[in-house]
Amino acid sequence: MIIERDLRAYVVLEDEPLAAALTKISANKQRILFCVDSAGHLVGSLSDGDVRRWLVSQPTIELATPSGGVARRDFASAAEGAPVRSIEAMFSSRIGHIPLLDDRGRLVAIAIQSPDHLMIGSSVIADDAPTFTIAEIGNNHNGSKAAAMALVEAAHAAGADAAKFQMRDMAALYRNSGKAGNASEDLGTQYTLDLLSRFQLTPDELFEVFDFCKEIGILPLCTAWEIDSARLLDDYGIAAFKTASADLTNHDLLRFVAETGRPVVVSTGMSDEREINEAVGVLRAAGSAFVLLHCNSTYPAPFRDINLRYLERLRSIGDCPVGYSGHERGMHVPIAAVAMGARVIEKHITLDASQEGVDHKVSLLPDEFRAMVSSIRDVEAAFGFGGARTPSQGELMNRVTLAKSVVARSEIASGTVIDAGHLDVKGPGRGLQPNRMGELVGRVARRDFETGDFFFPSDLEDVVAEPRPYEFRRPWGVAVRHHDAASIIKRASPSFVEFHLSYRDMEVDPHEFLQGPYDCGYAVHCPDLFSGDHILNLADSDHERRERSIVDLQAVIDLARGLGEFFPNTERPTLVVTMGGFTKDKPIDPARRPELYDLIIDGLSRVDDSGVEIVAQTLPPFPWLLGGQWHHNLFVEPEDTIAFSEKSGYRLCLDVSHTKLAANHAKASFRDWTELLAPHTAHLHIVDAAGVDGEGLQIGDGEVDFAVLGEQIDRLAPGVPFIPEIWQGHRNGGEDFWIALDRLEAWL
Repeated sequence: MIIERDLRAYVVLEDEPLAAALTKISANKQRILFCVDSAGHLVGSLSDGDVRRWLVSQPTIELATPSGGVARRDFASAAEGAPVRSIEAMFSSRIGHIPLLDDRGRLVAIAIQSPDHLMIGSSVIADDAPTFTIAEIGNNHNGSKAAAMALVEAAHAAGADAAKFQMRDMAALYRNSGKAGNASEDLGTQYTLDLLSRFQLTPDELFEVFDFCKEIGILPLCTAWEIDSARLLDDYGIAAFKTASADLTNHDLLRFVAETGRPVVVSTGMSDEREINEAVGVLRAAGSAFVLLHCNSTYPAPFRDINLRYLERLRSIGDCPVGYSGHERGMHVPIAAVAMGARVIEKHITLDASQEGVDHKVSLLPDEFRAMVSSIRDVEAAFGFGGARTPSQGELMNRVTLAKSVVARSEIASGTVIDAGHLDVKGPGRGLQPNRMGELVGRVARRDFETGDFFFPSDLEDVVAEPRPYEFRRPWGVAVRHHDAASIIKRASPSFVEFHLSYRDMEVDPHEFLQGPYDCGYAVHCPDLFSGDHILNLADSDHERRERSIVDLQAVIDLARGLGEFFPNTERPTLVVTMGGFTKDKPIDPARRPELYDLIIDGLSRVDDSGVEIVAQTLPPFPWLLGGQWHHNLFVEPEDTIAFSEKSGYRLCLDVSHTKLAANHAKASFRDWTELLAPHTAHLHIVDAAGVDGEGLQIGDGEVDFAVLGEQIDRLAPGVPFIPEIWQGHRNGGEDFWIALDRLEAWL
């Protein structure tokens, strides 16, 4: 049980609309609010279940209804200051939150049975939240307020969530009032007192530094070494208390900070398990929300003594989130701690490791701290969600290239009963996987197979998707290659076809596959990859590679113009281009984007694009290139993409999948981004998406709301042509395209 005294996330005024209450219920992750009047008196409780029951009972739903009209009046409550055991006895499977009231019936706190998270400032500490990283500045400012502020700036730039300091009242803390020259003390104490006497900041100086932290956007935290300092920090309004390993057995201090109602981060170095259990008992008796930090209090700590496996036992002892406070050399142990369940990481930071004081020797420099935080985020991304193993989108793409498929060993006529002799296993993996070969045996072939033809999942079904006459409010097309363009045009009669070129397609004579003239129009999608592992990149910082990209783009433009002889009704075909700006290992600083866009504009000015319209494709944050995941930096977010379009005059290809993934990654509204991008759009790739890298999904298999999207593009991009760019949609005669078009017809 914890006692939560910060009520902002748990309270709604009785006259606030129900819509506001629903927003708060969703945000606080507790599924309950408490309704109060303007004086703070508790008038009712409001859970998500209460809201659902009320909604069901109403003939019409009006979310402007006052919350007080929906709140339950038969709630359980306890008096402020009631014994912890009596409060705990009130919990049940139905009641997990007990409001605590003062003698006038005003809500002053909430007892929560077993919270799955706690808050430090605006940061959530939970298994499914990002690791909370603390840059321990301590006394590494060496008594200089200016140095303290410089360290704060460095911590913020390194990606730390909090900058932590230490506050001591030397007279209250030490028996000799903290006098550094006391000859009766042993050498270690003399050394410590000497450093502290010279390197302390006053409380007022620390408060100025805390204010500076808030100004630049990093949370200030502080270790209180005794109750007088804790009282000052409480009066200041510190977001959470930190207690040092040296104070784990100082129950008076633990009790004081716990009873303030602020979260407490507790280091457990220098202590045995009995002492840890005793400290946990003190914190629980006060109803504190706390985190236990595993720690070895030597400077530097030998790796053999760190014992990261104890994190799991520490979590069991505290029944709380756990973390790691590191004093060892390097950054790799905290990263490993995160992989083992640490949700808080504390590590010292310094501007100069050679300065006087033991903390400097175990501190990371700003670049090292930044690298640690970046690695922690990578580890978090690698955690995944558990559950059943499924291949990632990138793996599925590689499986097409690397895996095997069931193919026809010989010609098979439609109507033939398939037996094992008709089947073989060959690469690549475009078709039915070999483990499903047995499902084909005994089925009647519904189509003719040539030797080497792939079997597909639809060959195991009784109905297969076929093209039909579609009715859309805009021109529609499908993606083709040279070898299948003629057959798709004949079968489907699209408004246009979009040639998705490989670099090998650049080397073939289109007359081998196309006869023409064809009545439909055409567009071209520029290859991303060219021979020699060269990826087209007009923003490349390498002069030779950028020059190669310009030459390759010109070759594609020339090919696109040349295809016009087969499609006489198309005066100016669209050429969709991924312009570049990608990086392999990490994203670039956003401040560099304008110069890269200028490189692209310069590169485009050096090609002859007469007779074609080049459009820049919107891009996902994490593209799959050369069999792995990279980073896109340009044409991802709408603001700089639109700025490029307006500055250069080149319109866009809005790729729905790419932009949905980018919006997900930025935690932005895809609907809002579509509003911005659609007016600048000349061409559309319509396809579903999920997460941050699940691109190219079949319509309805992802997260895109196509009803909303259809309304937006009707309004903002009327008449703009589209293709359903389903990944591998061309397989088996384009069957996934026909499924997509069938589903999209209702919205476009």
